[in-house]
Amino acid sequence: EEGLNAKEGLLLWCQRQTADYKPEVNVKDFTFSWKDGLALCALIHHNRPDLLDYNSLDKGDARGNLSKAFEVAEKELNIPKLLDVEDFVDVPKPDERSVMTYVAQYFHAFSAQNKVSNSSRRVGKFADVLATCWDMENDYEKRATELIENIEAMKKEWETAPLGDNYNDAKAQFAAFENYKHTSKRKWMAEKREIENLLGNIQIKLKTYNLIPYNPPEGLYPSDIDNHWNELVTTEAERKRNLSNNLAEIKDQLRKSYANSANSLQDNINSISTQLSGLGEDSSLEDQLNQVKQFQTEANALQSRFKEIDDLNAQCEEAHIEDNQYCIYTPEDIKFDYELVLNTIQKKIAFIENQIVARSVSNLTPQQLEEYTNAFRHFDKDDNNLLNRDELKAVLQSIGVLLSDDEFNKTYTKLIDNPNNLPEDDPSLGVPFETYLNYVKSIAEDKTSPDQLREAFKVLAKDKDYVTEADMAAGGFPAATIDYLKQVIPPKDGIPDSYDYSAFLDI
Repeated sequence: EEGLNAKEGLLLWCQRQTADYKPEVNVKDFTFSWKDGLALCALIHHNRPDLLDYNSLDKGDARGNLSKAFEVAEKELNIPKLLDVEDFVDVPKPDERSVMTYVAQYFHAFSAQNKVSNSSRRVGKFADVLATCWDMENDYEKRATELIENIEAMKKEWETAPLGDNYNDAKAQFAAFENYKHTSKRKWMAEKREIENLLGNIQIKLKTYNLIPYNPPEGLYPSDIDNHWNELVTTEAERKRNLSNNLAEIKDQLRKSYANSANSLQDNINSISTQLSGLGEDSSLEDQLNQVKQFQTEANALQSRFKEIDDLNAQCEEAHIEDNQYCIYTPEDIKFDYELVLNTIQKKIAFIENQIVARSVSNLTPQQLEEYTNAFRHFDKDDNNLLNRDELKAVLQSIGVLLSDDEFNKTYTKLIDNPNNLPEDDPSLGVPFETYLNYVKSIAEDKTSPDQLREAFKVLAKDKDYVTEADMAAGGFPAATIDYLKQVIPPKDGIPDSYDYSAFLDI
């Protein structure tokens, strides 16, 4: 029974070994199944394909196949040649026991080989595990070292990195810091997590194969990496504080620089305005004129300082400074006040010059001089101390000098100051105050008497003792003349929108 079990076991082993070679090889017994030699060749090829090329065999050459199997088995597998080719080919039925004994040698040879192979695979697998762990450990050490070096390099760079001496440089340093946080720091943060995970995987793999845990080199423990990282975070926070404080200081300095310049310029403008308003009344007109012209020179000299104000304000705007606790003046505020002072000076010079001219004029009563002067100042809309064509016409009508269009045109051509023979409609031309005053003085003696003028107003007013705006418009007065007369003729008591021309003529 034991022999039967051994036979069945060997047969089953042969069938499994040659299963992939069907239908050419079909092992059913230890007699006829082996006559063509293919079964022996299949056993050898299955276990040692390097010793025999099964596909190149001549499947019909039994002798050749048997000889090939015997030769390889004896030479390469140390299986003695217990049988000859004739024991398979030249007999009707091979001897079962002999075949079984010979095939059993194959079983023992390949079983021993498999045992060695399994041991080799086991050792090889272990070696692979060790190699993998070694590679992982080297990878950990390399990456941990590189991470620490990057951290230390960043800390060292910040030790000497400038904060920026002006707004643009400071902003560039701040932008570089923010770029670091979004690029390098995030990359290092991810690398730190991956390194920690790698170390965990190394320890798990070593434990799986009952190997001793991995101890990183000195300085590369997770705690060491954490210490470097915490120092980086601390240094980073300090860097940001320094950048923020520096940027705030630069902005504050920009505020102060603008404020110092703006406040100083405004103080200069205020000083000129104060001196102008306090001009000594006891001094002569000539002295007053010289003083005002000196103020004008000083004011004109301030013009160049507006570029500095504008440049400093532009720097503040570039730095997004929206408030300045050191100054309440914008460039527009200062320019507006400056233009007012220049205009006031121009008017003051014209007024004093006109007073000097008026003082030299004789044959005019003080009332007439005041009337003519006020009329000139009222219609000199652009304050250039010149009357253009329309302004002169309105002035003459307001003081009762009525000329035909032809007479007026001739008069204007005669009176205008035009040494360069410019076209009469040139905006720079006009009648100077002195010329105007001499002209009205020359016609003052020929002017209608007060009684005649009173009678003219009575006709204009349709026998009323007051005149209305409608009456003046019906008389053909220009709007500017009507506005002026409404200002100088006192209103009629008890009658709205009426003017007492009798009271006006009695002044």
